[in-house]
Amino acid sequence: MFGRLTEDALPLYSEIAMAGAAVTVGGGLFVLAVVLWTRSLLYLWRNWLTSVDHKRIGIMYVVVALVMLLRGFVDALMMRAQQAMAMNSGGYLPPEHFDQIFSSHGTIMILFMAMPFLTGLINFVMPLQIGARDVAFPRLNLISLYLTAAGAGLVLISLVIGKFSTAGWTGYPPFSETEFSPGVGVDYWIWALIVSGVGTTLTGINFITTIVKRRAPGMTWMRLPLFAWTALCASILIVFAFPALTVAGAMLALDRSAGFHFFTNDGGGNAMHFANILWMWGHPEVYILILPAFGVFSEIVATFSSKRLFAYNSLVFATVVIALLAFTTWLHHFFTMGAGASVNTAFGITTMIIAVPTGVKVFDWLMTMYRGRIRYQTPMLWTVAFLVTFTIGGMSGVLLAVPAVDYTLHNTTFLVAHFHNMVIPGALFGFFAGYVYWFPKAFGFRLDERWGKRAFWFWVTGFYLAFMPLYALGLMGMVRRLQHYDNPDWQPYLIVAAIGAASVLCGIICMAIQLWVSIRDRERLADTTGDPWNARTLEWYSSSPPPAWNFARLPQIKGTDAFWRLKERGEAYREDENVGAISLPAHSNDGIVYGALAFVFGFSMVWHIYWLALLCFGAIAAHLIVSSFRHPTEDVIPADEVARHEHDWKTAARAGSRYDGDPLCDYRTALRKVPAQ
Repeated sequence: MFGRLTEDALPLYSEIAMAGAAVTVGGGLFVLAVVLWTRSLLYLWRNWLTSVDHKRIGIMYVVVALVMLLRGFVDALMMRAQQAMAMNSGGYLPPEHFDQIFSSHGTIMILFMAMPFLTGLINFVMPLQIGARDVAFPRLNLISLYLTAAGAGLVLISLVIGKFSTAGWTGYPPFSETEFSPGVGVDYWIWALIVSGVGTTLTGINFITTIVKRRAPGMTWMRLPLFAWTALCASILIVFAFPALTVAGAMLALDRSAGFHFFTNDGGGNAMHFANILWMWGHPEVYILILPAFGVFSEIVATFSSKRLFAYNSLVFATVVIALLAFTTWLHHFFTMGAGASVNTAFGITTMIIAVPTGVKVFDWLMTMYRGRIRYQTPMLWTVAFLVTFTIGGMSGVLLAVPAVDYTLHNTTFLVAHFHNMVIPGALFGFFAGYVYWFPKAFGFRLDERWGKRAFWFWVTGFYLAFMPLYALGLMGMVRRLQHYDNPDWQPYLIVAAIGAASVLCGIICMAIQLWVSIRDRERLADTTGDPWNARTLEWYSSSPPPAWNFARLPQIKGTDAFWRLKERGEAYREDENVGAISLPAHSNDGIVYGALAFVFGFSMVWHIYWLALLCFGAIAAHLIVSSFRHPTEDVIPADEVARHEHDWKTAARAGSRYDGDPLCDYRTALRKVPAQ
């Protein structure tokens, strides 16, 4: 009745595994206890968990990302500690547990930390930037969130019931086939990817439709903010790339559970087909992560340099070219498969070419900063660190684009260093910059600057200490994923890398303290203007936090940097008397229903509880059919409530209260000298 699920699934095989399970269960129970103790369950249900407001959904995505960041970083810390002490010894992690850790680390950081983080930022910011009231499909947006959370839940529960995959985050056959991995670990990996991948694909469709159909009047394509452009290109990549991941996972699941032979060489299949299909998703995925971060950097550079973006058109074209070329480079991930000199040469050339539009972006950002009045606040510090660090990673990438060099270095820590050198500054630094930059818009108060800078310096220092030694170790011949080693020359570098991981831990602690201090001092850090950074784009043309309807009237766009132009003309805070009632989609329970059913379905497939899986699949299909006949309900916001909110916000904005230490001659100084418009 319960398939493979028995009492042996409990993590009693290792004290470390039991501790991990205890922390996971204890953390969940602690959160539940706090919610019940504060009597906020009903509030959370009504205002957050069932909300279809894109802003709240975006914030919930970021919360998922930060939780999974902590989970994934614990894996990284354990790996660095293991390798620092495992010279001529077994260390403290047995080989199988070490394999689980590096497999879960990669899976979590790419799919359940970085993807929710970028989706959350796009969800929150993009509709505001394009002058829309919400995304095109609000209810689908909520369902996508819960499908992502269901996938993350499958990864987390593998700590408590069963084991996670030992086949790496890419799950290559034949090791991921049943013959070599008969347990449930690979199945957890497969179904977490499939469930969350469906949600991500739906999100991409939603974002594309929103940008194409919901732009404010006058916002032509070449007036679109850079962040919205990068969100559009990333969403197109999602729609075309993520189905490949879903197909690869489904085919591997059929191999494992139904006796198929897609990837079993002795059964007529071909294991390299899996690598091809996986990396058809995998390399576009790199740009899915990095392009939105490029959009964040574009917004921050312009704002904190007090200048419009240099060569806006070239930045747009470079973004589109990167998105197109992202589908032409996947084979460089397995130059060593023996495809032949001609194939390797072709993909090596496209890999080098894709560096050109990226270089265009870097030079445009530098020219935007040139002779600007730069404010080195925390978002700008993350941006400068990205420019330096990402360039180093890019140079190592061009080196690995040479097939002969890649053949030598492919299975070494040099590749580990390069990959992290691209994704951490290229994506995570951008997400952190966006988190700090848009936090006051989301919550109405800024994050504490002192603790933000401390977190920044710990993170950047830790990054260089953790990954620069891996370049040297790769050139010295150290292969990836070693649980122990016997070369004493490697240990000093690995100790330095462990120190770097400890520094990053200090950075994470500083970020937690920053959040706590900011909440404590929220009155001092309050943003009453809606525009704490003197920014340029439309998301700042509303109160902080914005109302559910975003804009009382949809703005009329007359050029790039639409909000900046309104401020220049003195129209940004002019009262509008022609405000009417606004209809918004009502809250929905569909997200929680689909998310719960998808989680139970995935769990049932992992443990071969097929009757329960069939029941969940039938329930999902039935709910889809029933909901398709249900007329969507709406909440109507009265005109007087909309007008009152607009009056209060614009009055506060005209008063011009700002944070201390702003070096600019604020445009609000002039506004205070004239009557309210």
